[in-house]
Amino acid sequence: MEGVAKNTNWQADLALDFAPRAGKTRLIASQRRGPLTVQRAFFPEGNVNHTYLLHPPGGVVGGDELNIDIKVQVGGQVLVTTPGATKFYRSAGPQALVKQSLHIADGATLEWMPLESIFFPATNVAIKTEVHLAADAKFIGWEMNCLGRPANGEGFAMGTINSDFACYRDGKIVLLDRFATQGESMMGSPVGMRGFSAQSMLVATVSDESLIRHVQTMLAGYAPKIWAGASCVDGLLVVRVLAHQSQDMLLLLVAVWRLLRPVIMERQAEPPRIWAT
Repeated sequence: MEGVAKNTNWQADLALDFAPRAGKTRLIASQRRGPLTVQRAFFPEGNVNHTYLLHPPGGVVGGDELNIDIKVQVGGQVLVTTPGATKFYRSAGPQALVKQSLHIADGATLEWMPLESIFFPATNVAIKTEVHLAADAKFIGWEMNCLGRPANGEGFAMGTINSDFACYRDGKIVLLDRFATQGESMMGSPVGMRGFSAQSMLVATVSDESLIRHVQTMLAGYAPKIWAGASCVDGLLVVRVLAHQSQDMLLLLVAVWRLLRPVIMERQAEPPRIWAT
């Protein structure tokens, strides 16, 4: 039955190293263990490497541990996404652990754009994401969290989610964001999710005040269907979103990405082909 934890636990590691080679950003080294892998790279816009992360089991259960380490060397240009949502199934007790470490060197760019994470009721998971930026690195990244399955009438009445997102610049912490909930403790709270079932955050390396105001104005146009706001934290633009549907949330984040990308990455937005399939 969908959403019930399996008996087999997966321990998986995936390390990817990207660098410019012969006019394109290539995957020059990789190490993997367990069910984490990537498709072959796509180059729909010249030298930018579009990479799709794959997790063949199709979901994460209690006791699983997934470790992802991505390095983009000097001058590399990489966009990473997933072909579909990541599902976190209900657990009989054990905690699942996902660690993601992203390293972007000087003059390199990384766009971290995975599709949504869906947390089934009774999920027990810890997610730890670290972004390590060199002084002249450029980054746009997001995470999207959908609690329960509202379309099936399932709220997030039970379960534990602990998600930490940390961003470092030259080894110094710039942003530390924590999302944690126990069952419905945050779902209806005025200081939590206010009755929304989906939450997301976008982070980008930009401190241009006029661009930030432009983003804020655009976000205001989505109210009251979606609640969203933007602020600047030590050279990082941080956008936070509350929505009822993951598709609405994705459309908003893509709209922000389309606005930011020409300024930060100096190229027009080219959505990953996999999203159209």
